[in-house]
Amino acid sequence: MSEPTRRAMPRRRRFLKLVGVGAAGALLAEVTRDNRASRKTDAAGLARETELDQAQTENALLRMQQDLKRALAKPVAERSWVMVIDPRRCIGCQACVVSCKAENVTPPGVFYRTVPEIEFGTYPNLNRVFMPTNCMQCDNPPCMRAAPPGAITKRPDGIVAIDYTKFTSREAFEAARQACPYTALYFDDGDFYTSDTPGGTQPYETRRFYEYEGEYTRAGGQTPVGRARKCHFCLHRLNAGMLPACVTTCIGGAMYFGDRNDPQSLVSELLATHKVMQVKASAGTQPRVYYIEDELPNVRRLLSCRVCHR
Repeated sequence: MSEPTRRAMPRRRRFLKLVGVGAAGALLAEVTRDNRASRKTDAAGLARETELDQAQTENALLRMQQDLKRALAKPVAERSWVMVIDPRRCIGCQACVVSCKAENVTPPGVFYRTVPEIEFGTYPNLNRVFMPTNCMQCDNPPCMRAAPPGAITKRPDGIVAIDYTKFTSREAFEAARQACPYTALYFDDGDFYTSDTPGGTQPYETRRFYEYEGEYTRAGGQTPVGRARKCHFCLHRLNAGMLPACVTTCIGGAMYFGDRNDPQSLVSELLATHKVMQVKASAGTQPRVYYIEDELPNVRRLLSCRVCHR
């Protein structure tokens, strides 16, 4: 091998190495672009599966806020509040449960909002569905008939409301609780999550808060301690022009709320374009919470009803 050839070889190897690195980099960039495109395709596919395109999903809260603004401009009797839940979009994160407890300062054992998880099938054909649930705000509420006169009332806008001044005994609560087929009523016995901690009961459990059209604090056994409690669609937030806490904190976009009497509202559109179910509607309760079941098999419906609302 000649001397010039030997001197050229290191340069040639360096050149080939650089070419190889460049090719690998180009290949990596191409793979990265393909992966990004694939992820975008998957996201678009998911949006199509739930029949909500990306823009609509991103703007659902803004649209519901505008729906709420229009509804509040009408008299109370002309509003018809309903909730639509899409179980396909619920990821079971419990964010709605936490936000509800924080918003309404509920004690241990009192849950306006729960998210039962139902798993069924046998390996390897297992399936799981999350079913967010709360008071159904029935148009024919059996709890109202079982409670003392005036303790539970039906508002013109559809919300089933509790009058804490008239719902003052454990016996009355038990009668109403047993009449409710949705396990939606709870009794506030005055407990606190932090009462036995070294620092004592924390201020966030005794702070003042709003429910219905009143201001309350649970400090010192004050109302609503010793009363029946339940979800009220965050009526105090609605009156202030805000959506229910559970709706605004749902990261999966499974919660929808609005005025059924408004044909332009998102909830009206969902009810018109999807197959929906109402839990235990055969009991004649006429619930105001709807579940989208477009792709849910009948067995899922049966199991969900039995497990979530026994």
